[in-house]
Amino acid sequence: MIQINSSPISSQRPAPAWMKQAVAEAWRAAKQQAISRQSSRLIEPYRRDPVAFVHDILGVTEIRPYQEHALSALLEHRRVCMRGPHGIGKTALEAWAVLWALAVHEEIKAPTTASAWRQLTEYLWPEIHKWSSRAKWDRIGLRVRPERELLKRRLQLGDNRFAFALASSDEAKIEGAHSAVVFYGFDEAKTIAAEIWDAAEGAFSTGEGYALAISTPGEPAGRFYDIQTNRRSYPHWHIIRVTEAEARRVVPGFAQWADLMAVQWGEQSAVYQNRVAGEFAQSETDTVIPLAWVEAAMDRWTPDGRPSDTPTTFGADIARTGENKTVFAPRTGNWFAPLIRHSKRDTMETAGFLASEMISVDWANIDVIGIGAGVFDRLREQGLNVRPINVGEATGLRDKTGRFGFVNLRSALLWGLRERLEPESGDDIALPPDDDLLADLTAPKWTLTSAGKIKVESKDEIVKRLGRSPDSGDAVMLAYAAPESMPGAAREANPKARSKFVRSDLQGGRFGRDRPAGHHRR
Repeated sequence: MIQINSSPISSQRPAPAWMKQAVAEAWRAAKQQAISRQSSRLIEPYRRDPVAFVHDILGVTEIRPYQEHALSALLEHRRVCMRGPHGIGKTALEAWAVLWALAVHEEIKAPTTASAWRQLTEYLWPEIHKWSSRAKWDRIGLRVRPERELLKRRLQLGDNRFAFALASSDEAKIEGAHSAVVFYGFDEAKTIAAEIWDAAEGAFSTGEGYALAISTPGEPAGRFYDIQTNRRSYPHWHIIRVTEAEARRVVPGFAQWADLMAVQWGEQSAVYQNRVAGEFAQSETDTVIPLAWVEAAMDRWTPDGRPSDTPTTFGADIARTGENKTVFAPRTGNWFAPLIRHSKRDTMETAGFLASEMISVDWANIDVIGIGAGVFDRLREQGLNVRPINVGEATGLRDKTGRFGFVNLRSALLWGLRERLEPESGDDIALPPDDDLLADLTAPKWTLTSAGKIKVESKDEIVKRLGRSPDSGDAVMLAYAAPESMPGAAREANPKARSKFVRSDLQGGRFGRDRPAGHHRR
């Protein structure tokens, strides 16, 4: 007899794992769609009103007229190019535009680029972080959290909805930014290469596009300059120019700063015209070091760029009077640390200060004209590695072509620095961003004597012309001075010349390496 188990069989069997997962995914998708629809309704009023977005969502209480103009023009013209003086809120404007574009478009790629990588890492993206942290994202149904959606140089609101930093040398990635909507942010755009602008135009062909290019002006050359000054060739760009007068009127503190810079730089100087007047200008032909070369060196600088296992040399320009400043320029290879300045210290105080700084320095090149001689003597007594540099003495050094000599060592050293800063030199000097240093390096002028020698203005002549002493520029110049007795030192063209201490460091031959000669008087 067969006995059958008559216990009841349950009809409530557990659902398979795949079914649970499918239900959960469907629920999440439905929830996300509902959130997306709600967010879309909340965002809708701001799609056509970026000014309201900046005010309501980012919490900006004061939008200047030219900033409002640029935001509104993005909707009507799609491509906006704005130039203006330094310090008027251009980078803040770029950050606002990036955040608006990401907020109101559900599928968008927004590459941001600049003339220098440092402009992105130290200015634009910190500005994006600042305004993102203040934004009332919940009012438009969005969520932006640090280290989640908002990373150091990337903001991602969805799989196909993000902004990111991109080097301006990466043409392929610029052109590859295809999406339903593309937004290009060009910050400090004056020296962005034409190929990058063209690559961006190529990406516009596949969808809806916006571009906001902003900058202080530079030399009258390049695509940014062409767009600003040749509207017939670039009719699709809307041009905005912010004048010095407008900046003085609406930017707090600008007028006072501009007045100070008029004294420091001179109103006719290229640096004043670029940074204060907001005009395109280049250095005069008799300027030793062009402004654009110094700006390029400052653009290359990063705080962590110091080479390892490389000796450090101080250039020490010692103040001669109470109004001048003693300046130390620490150089490691071709990278300079921020300059060290102090004023109104006597010989022993200055010597003690420099001695304390030399704990991590291999050599100090000291200008021994005036009280610098006493500082040198004191440090030499202490057994420190110091070199006396007398920039007024004669020298047999010649320029990189071998054609021109110099009336004195100061002329030779400044011209040697010019040759290093020349874009084709390959030295890639990195100078810390510093307005005083920028002004000092671009101040000296030069002439060619009847004997065929280059004569650079003396410090006293510059003081008489500008009313200030180029102490910071001279310290950088001195940082490249080294004794000719060092291994591999170049021979002077005239072995009877009185210069016993100095040549231009780290160079083969004369001042330059074996490379084609550039023009010397422009």
